[in-house]
This record gives sequence, structure tokens and C-alpha cells, in this order.
Amino acid sequence: MTETTSTIATSPGHSTPKKRPRRSVTLTMGTVVISGWVLVTLTVPWWAPFDPVKDQDLHHRLNGPSGAHWFGTDKLGRDVFSRVMYGARISLPLAISSVLLAVLIGCTIGAAAGFFGKWVDEALMRITDVTLSFPAMVLALAIAAALGPGIRNVVIAVVLVTWPEYARLMRGQVLSIKGGDHVKAATAIGCRPGRVFRRHVLPFCSAVIGVKATTDLGVVILLAAGLSFIGVGAVPPDPEWGALVSDGRTSIAHWWIATFPGLAILTVVLAFNFIGDGLRDRYDPYHRRRRPKKWR
Repeated sequence: MTETTSTIATSPGHSTPKKRPRRSVTLTMGTVVISGWVLVTLTVPWWAPFDPVKDQDLHHRLNGPSGAHWFGTDKLGRDVFSRVMYGARISLPLAISSVLLAVLIGCTIGAAAGFFGKWVDEALMRITDVTLSFPAMVLALAIAAALGPGIRNVVIAVVLVTWPEYARLMRGQVLSIKGGDHVKAATAIGCRPGRVFRRHVLPFCSAVIGVKATTDLGVVILLAAGLSFIGVGAVPPDPEWGALVSDGRTSIAHWWIATFPGLAILTVVLAFNFIGDGLRDRYDPYHRRRRPKKWR
């Protein structure tokens, strides 16, 4: 009976069942945390105990965490918990919109440089190299300072700093893919360049770009928080996380003012890094092959 079962299972007419891919622990953890913050962003006006700007109580200013104020109060008597929760409505959309714009601009420039080559590649890559030659934080600070404080100006500064990385990455991907046999075959049968790029080049670049974009969401939140911390980002009294941390730097004894916004930044940045790491494990066969099984 055992021999018959083994013969049937290994016979050419019977295919062995495929193993399900292992779930990435880091991807699951990151997704859960980000899903929680997205839920907070969408629902916080319905359950937040206080208004983050209008509800001020100078008689209870700088009170520590308590039953009435879970994260304490700031120097104007505003509830820190409500301000941190409302801060997600600024920081998360800011990061997502900045990364989407950077991906759109950078991938368009990188795809044009890699696909058309020659003088187009030379001109676009020289512009990219000039932008990459400046440290990201210094360049973002200069742009934000020139444009003035405000969330919109922070988005512009972040996009202008981050798009060259996507241009370089997209160019490299296009150069490595467009020499493939499937691209040559499509060109040989008379497909137009636009169709060749859309159908035979772009789909193979999306996984790498998606992994980098996910990881960069955390980087952008840190960058935007840094700009607000310095004073060229969000305009008070907007409860942006970097601005909340900045409020606490003048009151070291009142640790809760800066600690809880800092923890919010920490959880979101780690979660996006976990998601990016999990996506890399899933879509990068070479990395998945080399990585120990216990970390998958």
C-alpha cells in the first residue's frame, strides 16, 4: 500500500501539491501597526476626548499622565493624547503624498533615461547627480526655509529631495530588463516603443520600486518631523508629530510632552521598515534563498 501511494504521488500524471509561501512575521507585524494608525487617522474625530487645538485649560497645564489625560497635558493645557492621535492625520498623508509624487517624478525620469538612452540619458542623469550630491536633510532644510513654513512646502521639499533615488533605481531596472529576450522579441514583431515599455518592461520594475517606496515612507516621516522640529515644517498649532516633539524640548522635566509623539514616530517608522523588509523577502528570490529560514 505504501509503495502504491508513493508511485501515484511521484508519477508523471500526478503533480505534487505546491507549498504555500511562508508568511513573513515582519510583514504581518508592520501591516497590523500601520492598519491601526490608518484606522486612527480615519476615525479619530469621532472618539478623541478633546479637540487638539481649541480645548485649552491653563489651570491644568503641564499635568502628567492621568485618568483624565492619558498622555498628560502641554504648556497650554491641551490634551497630549488627542494631539498625538490627530497628528497621524497630518504625518501619514504627508508621507504618502510625498512618496507618491517622488515615485511618479523619479520613475518617469528614470524610465525615459534608461529606455531612450543616448543624450536623453546623459542629460537627465546629470540633473539627477547634481541633486544627489547634496545631503538630503540639508537640501530639504534649504528648500523648506526658502519656501516658508507649511505642510505644502514640506511636501515640496521632500519630493525634490527624494525623487533622484527613484530615477536612479528605475533607470537601472530598465537598463537590465530592456536587453531581455522578451523585449527583443516584442520589438522584432513590430511593437511600438510605448507598448513595449508598458507591457514588457514596466511590470518587471514595479516590485523593486514598491519595496523602496514602502521603506521610504518611514524615512519621509522622519524627514518631515525633523523639519517641523527645527521650525520650518508644520505651523503651530497644527499637531504634527515633529512639532509636538519640538514643544517638549524646552520642558525636559515634563517628559510626556515629547515622549509620546516620539513613540508614535518610532512605531510608524519601524512598521514601514518591517513592511518593506517583508516585501523584499517575498519579491526578491535571491535574498529569500540566502536568508536563514528562521527569519522568513
